[in-house]
Amino acid sequence: MSEEHFSTEKRVLMAMRKTLAKIIRDLTPSDSALRYPLSDETVEDVKKCFDLISARERELAQAAGIDVRDRPHFVDEPRTTNVVPIQGLKTKD
Repeated sequence: MSEEHFSTEKRVLMAMRKTLAKIIRDLTPSDSALRYPLSDETVEDVKKCFDLISARERELAQAAGIDVRDRPHFVDEPRTTNVVPIQGLKTKD
């Protein structure tokens, strides 16, 4: 598959995920006393859709060589690694 196909498919998946999330957010009653408008079967189907979207996004990321476990880091977040410059090391004679 071409890079353009991956890009288009990735955009489609993102749009579908965001649209589904917005629909669920709009349909969720703000008052807990109100009845949820979707049936249990529909809720399960939406969850399955989210699972399929996530699985395909992981496949696309792996095909592109992206580690899906990578997470963003804050600039002021403490580092968990310490880089030591090789130039400062001396050999034993």
